[in-house]
Amino acid sequence: MERSNLPGKAMSFSNTAFYGASGSPTARLFVTPSIRKSDLDRPPRIEDDSSNNATENADQVFQDVDEFLGVLSAAGDGSTPPDVPDAVELLCKIVESRIAKYTSGENRNKFGRMNEEDDSLIDAVMRLSRLSNALRQFPAGSTAASSSNRIGTVLQLAMAFMEEELPNLLDDSRNGANSNDCKLFLFNAKDENAGSGREEKYPRFSPEVVTKIGRIATVMISAGYENEFCEAYTISRRNAFSEQMKKFDYERINVEDVQRMHWDTLEGEITRWIGVVKYCSETLFPGERRLADSVFSEHLSFSLSVFSNFVRAAAIQFIDFGEAVSMTKRSAEKLFKFMDIYERIRDLISAISESCSDVCRNEINHEIAAVRDRIGEAVVSVFSDLESSIRNDIARIPVPGGAVHPLTRYVMNYLEYACEYKDTLEHIFEKISKPEQPSPPGTDTPFSTQIIAVMDLLDANLQTKSMLYRDPALRDIFLMNNGRYILQKVKGCPKIRKLMGDNWCRRSSGIVRQYHKNYQRETWVRLLRMLGHEGLQVSGKIAKSVMKERFKSFTSAFEEIHKTQSAWVVSDEQLRSELRVSVSAVVIPAYRAFLGRFRQCLDNSKQAERYIKYQPEDLEAMIEGLFEGNNNNAPIAKKKT
Repeated sequence: MERSNLPGKAMSFSNTAFYGASGSPTARLFVTPSIRKSDLDRPPRIEDDSSNNATENADQVFQDVDEFLGVLSAAGDGSTPPDVPDAVELLCKIVESRIAKYTSGENRNKFGRMNEEDDSLIDAVMRLSRLSNALRQFPAGSTAASSSNRIGTVLQLAMAFMEEELPNLLDDSRNGANSNDCKLFLFNAKDENAGSGREEKYPRFSPEVVTKIGRIATVMISAGYENEFCEAYTISRRNAFSEQMKKFDYERINVEDVQRMHWDTLEGEITRWIGVVKYCSETLFPGERRLADSVFSEHLSFSLSVFSNFVRAAAIQFIDFGEAVSMTKRSAEKLFKFMDIYERIRDLISAISESCSDVCRNEINHEIAAVRDRIGEAVVSVFSDLESSIRNDIARIPVPGGAVHPLTRYVMNYLEYACEYKDTLEHIFEKISKPEQPSPPGTDTPFSTQIIAVMDLLDANLQTKSMLYRDPALRDIFLMNNGRYILQKVKGCPKIRKLMGDNWCRRSSGIVRQYHKNYQRETWVRLLRMLGHEGLQVSGKIAKSVMKERFKSFTSAFEEIHKTQSAWVVSDEQLRSELRVSVSAVVIPAYRAFLGRFRQCLDNSKQAERYIKYQPEDLEAMIEGLFEGNNNNAPIAKKKT
């Protein structure tokens, strides 16, 4: 995606100075035209040996120059220019000589490695800058003006040298040349928990190096070379940013590539993007702001402008990717990555708001917020797709044994996972629905209304699927299983429970209990009618033939129920136990009473054994085998009477 650079604080450098057409950082040296880079590679021409003495007596030269600066300050409007002391020329030669030591010969000194020499050179250049500014007030043709030209030439040489050495100083420090604190902040960007690794100090600069860079900033800005310093500094920091992105194996991806990616591949890129944005929001941006504030401690307006331009360039990369993802085809499984992107963008907005200039904050945050809103719209659309998926899930074959339907598990697990983002989803739905007034506490919110709508659709779908079972009792088991699963999921997730409300939970519990009662009525109440006393007495006597038939019919019916319902499935242990207990509570007392009253009417023990196949304890043990999903669960052998 092509994006024009956003305007920032009015400065003479722009983003295009640091990024080529390909978007990769490119370094260049910004040298004042009157000084060529080759001038830094050879020592200046020195007419006599006085520079050696000047170098050895630098402290005295500095003192004499400081006294002359005091005289210039007292000179007023410059109408009578004072005589320029020899110390000024000696100072110029000191600067030329020390730059020559840094830039010429195989044994050249390394700027940044020689703390005393570095500081002395910076002190000398600072005095040159002050002299240049002070001597400008005097008319042309005066000795002061002549010295000003000489100082200006040396100052240009010094500025070019510092401008060239600044990136080297920053790079050497980053690589640990000037600081023992050079550990990188690294974590596996492919890990879902990216960002949870050990955080090390960023950026990795010693206080001495930061102070040195800050002094260079002060002297270059004071000399009027603020653009050159800011350009060189910004190039270095953007190169450092690019190196950090390589640590994450992160590359900029255009919209077309994102659109062509398979979701599994794109999911990995999203995970990496999330880790990078988290790192930038929490570590890199704050670290860069601290560094900029330290370097520009005497010119905080430059700190804010340079840092804002740095953040703008980085944020545009993140915005482009988020926008590209928001344009991909929506589907239910993408919700959670969309949510992660939304939250990371929110954190990015917060990080920028806390540290950037007003112009950068307003412009970048506007674009980031637009991408965030598109991701929010995608989230709402995903929930609509979830509703469509539930409506369109039309099964023609019932789930074996009346078990919990896969759709029920999918939807409830999906909602449980989604509610880990409850606060964010509440915000998204509130924002997208755009109500005139926010929902008052204790009432349904747009998101809770959405969840309830999904649950109602699921319930309607399950009701339709229950009609696939011909056995009304199995139909009740199916609805009881799914209703209980849904209820337990809601109760087990405080966030869903809060959305659904206690009234919903009580109502759902009542519905599950009703399915339980319906099941008992369809199965066991019908069986118990066989143990009724009606028709067992004729003319005051027990009709043995009728009584024997009752025992046979009950036994046959019980065995058939046991065989059938042992294959039914109740996976929830508590529900399975409740069902068995309730069945035993209905069947066993009735059977024991019937057996106790009519057993003695059988003629002998052999006859009793023929018609009374099971004892109450046998039936109780068989009931314990119900709902196991076992088709091979045969009746147990009867106990000896």
